Amino acid sequence: MTAPSAGGPAAARHARTGALESHLRARRDSGHKLLVPYVTGGMGDDWIEAVHAVAESGADALEIGIPFSDPMIDGPVVQEASLRALQRGTTPTSVLDALARADLAVPLCVMTYYNIVFRAGLRRFARSVADAGVAGAIIPDLPLEEAGEWCVEADDAGVATVLLVAPTTPPARARSICDRSRGFVYGVGVMGVTGERATLASSAGDVAKMLRPLTDRPVCIGIGVSTPDQAARACADADGVVVGSAIVRRLLDGAGPAGAGEFVASLRAGIDAAP
Repeated sequence: MTAPSAGGPAAARHARTGALESHLRARRDSGHKLLVPYVTGGMGDDWIEAVHAVAESGADALEIGIPFSDPMIDGPVVQEASLRALQRGTTPTSVLDALARADLAVPLCVMTYYNIVFRAGLRRFARSVADAGVAGAIIPDLPLEEAGEWCVEADDAGVATVLLVAPTTPPARARSICDRSRGFVYGVGVMGVTGERATLASSAGDVAKMLRPLTDRPVCIGIGVSTPDQAARACADADGVVVGSAIVRRLLDGAGPAGAGEFVASLRAGIDAAP
């Protein structure tokens, strides 16, 4: 992996330290609920246009998937998007190169798996992410106990490591995860892989309520949030939501950037209309 050509120097990396968290804190503290849409990088010729569309439709930050061949937390929809991306020749470098040129107004966070990070080299990957102007990284198969070396490199590069807390996580461990997480704390709304659900699981509210007294960092609930109504209900207990499969499915079905943007706008409207 080589650093993206459009990125900044080391000084710019460090200037971005905390950019994701400070932005989300400011939005939350001004009374807004947070919306973090997800798009799989490289899934189609117009994927970067889809990223712009969702960013401009009410997103507070964006999560961009770097496709991997064996994604342990991704359900069928995101797996299909990743497969299409890989078949098109998408690589971590090509995703970061595109993001470096995207000139988006909201912070970016990449999501990928530790195999990719380890193969690239932890320092090299962290600095490539930062040089692309990306403010955070989610590595769902890297547990807290084994994340130390990565976190050191990510911190040094100015990349926020967003950690996940599941509904079954004991409160003491959840507190440790919150203490080490940067950017925001990702509350897993339901046990299982990503995917659309007909109803919002009660565990989404449970994990948000568990996390609320453990941290002052923004808490966003993801996995199983699929509709504007579900997003609004999840935000009743959390600071915001991450929505992925429902957006990616629309892109896979041919809705294009405009359709993805319209759906994200409906999520924004549903969240903002909630009491």
